[in-house]
Formats: sequence, structure tokens, C-alpha cells
Amino acid sequence: MIDGQLVDASDGGTSISRNPATKGILAEFAEATAADVDSAVAAARRAFEAGVWRAMSNDERGRVLWRVAELLERHQDELATMETLDQGQPLAMSREVNVPMAAQVFRYYAGWATKIEGKVSAVSAPNALHYTRREPVGVCALITPWNMPLAIAAWKIAPALAAGNTVVVKPAEQTPFTTVRLVQLCLEAGVPPGVVNVLTGGPDVGQALVAHTDVDKVSFTGSTEVGQQIGAVSAQTNLKKVSLELGGKAPSIITPEADIDAAVVGNLQGALFNTGQACGAYTRFFVHRTKADEFVSKISDAARSITIGPGMLEGNDLGPLISGEHLQRVTGYIDSGVEAGAELVLDGRLPKGDHLDEGWYLGPTVFTGVSDDMAIAQEEIFGPVLSIMTYDDIDEAVVRANDSRFGLAAVVWTRDLVVAHTLTERLRAGTVFVNQLPLIDPAGCWGGIGMSGWGREMGSFAIDEFTETKGVWIRTG
Repeated sequence: MIDGQLVDASDGGTSISRNPATKGILAEFAEATAADVDSAVAAARRAFEAGVWRAMSNDERGRVLWRVAELLERHQDELATMETLDQGQPLAMSREVNVPMAAQVFRYYAGWATKIEGKVSAVSAPNALHYTRREPVGVCALITPWNMPLAIAAWKIAPALAAGNTVVVKPAEQTPFTTVRLVQLCLEAGVPPGVVNVLTGGPDVGQALVAHTDVDKVSFTGSTEVGQQIGAVSAQTNLKKVSLELGGKAPSIITPEADIDAAVVGNLQGALFNTGQACGAYTRFFVHRTKADEFVSKISDAARSITIGPGMLEGNDLGPLISGEHLQRVTGYIDSGVEAGAELVLDGRLPKGDHLDEGWYLGPTVFTGVSDDMAIAQEEIFGPVLSIMTYDDIDEAVVRANDSRFGLAAVVWTRDLVVAHTLTERLRAGTVFVNQLPLIDPAGCWGGIGMSGWGREMGSFAIDEFTETKGVWIRTG
């Protein structure tokens, strides 16, 4: 979608997307070229310089974003079906979580369009007035992952547009379809042509966007390795503004006074959300030694009751992994855990049930006897693999939880208010949850530290990422 028109790739090239539940070809899409990248960036630049969007009144921009939210809700069933077929997640998750979240994000940032303000500074210089303006960055490249395609596209596009920018969106090549549909709905809502463009294709498309000297900002969600490359390339080209939401290895500390049954349910759901294909998924479980046997027994029993199957069939808790390549990667980590000496309490490599031989399925996998130096305890697996470890005192647990190159999310399970508040301060993570799932809300910040990335998404923090502050001096005497 370039300058408001659905077009073929400049060389006519196409790629295919497969349904991970069946391995069958779902559809084909245009494989963008470097020339298409130039065309999309040029369209976004023309729209930005012409002011067709940023010069629109703040109120009208907000009204357009609100209409996008309404269209998302009107097309909820269509979008949910498309997302499940393309990504594999259960239809209930697409319909009840991701599509509503996308609409909620657009509605939230519709309100922000009228609230992006500067301030007057109390300067000491005589006869001078100094104030600041918050202005759009310019042309933004938004690169999204395959695990939550629609929701993550929404929470990048909405704040970028609220701030007055123009954008080129590049969805993951595994899951392009809901993003293309979202851009169509943006145009239907009244976003002018050229303000939102979308390029489908593989890594070469994203690399060309990052290296493009007429792109002013890159917002990327994906792997740490690719994020590092983006940071380096952006610095070497035009020092474009960059925000990165990267990998995670979220620790979960279960204290001796915690409600074990609640911790079991919450940790299992937090670990298996989207079949574990979530950067904020709970993966490392630090359980006080006095509660370890009970926790392991209960969470393993609960995991055995999980239903696995195609996302389009109602009642399934877990869908397939995204691809055969990713399935091989995750099972490789399971093999490495066994080889390293961890005890495999529940092996998800051979899930049983109807349809499971047709897609890329992996059941919940539970390890105990995991040491902190094992690959399964240190590296992001991005699958339904749980590593359970014991500790003796809370200081030890905090040190070990922080022993990671990642710092995206963490969780604490406790009924002690003092413990809750002290641990949230001590844990090295961008977000710390207490007694709950890894929830994301448009008003709350989301992002990591360390190798989990730069910057924050959601809330006013996303507006900061998509604006520049300009100082203005007026001589008054």
C-alpha cells in the first residue's frame, strides 16, 4: 500500500504465508523491492512536507484515529479470523484480546492528539521568553514482529499518527495480512493517502528501511540481534531516532508466603500466553525451597490439562508455533536442557491429539533442576518452556533473577506488601508485575533495559518517542 494504492511489487515478485496449524499455503503477498522502499518513503515524505496530516487540526486528527478504532471493532470477526489463520493463536485470543486491544490503543491515542503540549521555561536571560514545542519527528519506519501482528502494529501506528508523523509499516513476512487490512481501515477512516504506507516482504525490506537516509525514525519490535544491527546501521547513516523493544527472559519470584494456587495459575498462563511466543512471557521460576515440591507438582498437573490444537477450533488453549524453523529452534533448547542435566518433568515435544500431526505443535514443557548458567535459563526460547529453580533467601533470589542480559519484565508473587514494594524496586526490568499476568495497557509504559531495548511504548512515553522538542526564544525587550 503506497500512497493510498494497493500495488504489486515493482518486479512482480511474491512470497507466501503458511497457516501454522496446517502447514498449508494461506495466501501470497507482494515481495517488496528496494525500489518499492524508495517509493513508500518518498510517498511518506511528500505527505509529511505537504502537511496533509500534521497541519490538520489536532481535534480532527483525533477524530480520524477514533474512527479507526470504530472500524477495528466493526471488523472484529474478520480481523480475528485473519490473525488466527496467519499467526496460529487461538481464535478467542485474537477476538477477545488482540483486536480489542488494537481498537483500545487507537482510541487512547485519539485523545492524545489534542494534548501534545510544550511549556514555558523560566530562563534567567533578561528580556527573553523561552518556550518549547513538541513537533513530529517526520517519516517513521515501523517494523513489527509475527507474534502479535495486529496489536503491535496498532501501538506503533496510533501514537506516530497522533503526533503528526507519516509512516511506512513493515510487518513480519510470516504474518502480513492484518497489518495490510489495518492500513486499509486507516484510509477508510480518513487518513490521507501517503500518510500510512505498508511494505510486505522479508528482512531485506526492513534493512532497506533502516538504512534509508530519508527515514527519520525507526521503531522496531523483534529479536535482540536484529535490534543491535538496527542501532548500528542507524548510527552509521543519518543518526535517525531509534526505539527498540527486544527480547526478554522474565523471572518470576514465588515467595514463601505467596498464594501458591494463584501463583500456579498465573505463572502457567503468563508462560503459555500465545504458546510462549511473547517477549514478556514468564520463563524462569524462582520458588522458595519450602514450596518447590508443591509448586512443581501443581503447575505440571495444570500444564497437562492444557488443550492443544488449531486456533480456529474453539476450546483450544494453545495453538501451533509460527513455523517449522521455529519449532526446530525451540525443541533444540529442550534437547540442550536435557543434555545439560536438567530434569524434564513434562515433555511437550510429542503432544497428543487430533490435528497435531498437521501443524507445528509443541506442548507445555517443564524443567526442574535448572542451574542459572544453562542455556534454557539464560537465552530467550520464545516457546512454552518453563524452567523451575529453588532458592533459600530473598536476596539470593533477586541476585539470580537479575543475572540476565535481558531486562524487559519480571513478576513477584507474594502476600506481603513490604516484599512487593521492595522487590519491584530491586528487580532490573522495565516492567515488574505483582500477583498478575504480563498485561499491557495503552496507558502504561512498556519497554526494557539492557539487551531488551531502548525507549518505551504506550502512554505518554510513546508520544515522547514520536516527537522532537524544539526550543523557541523570543526577545521581549
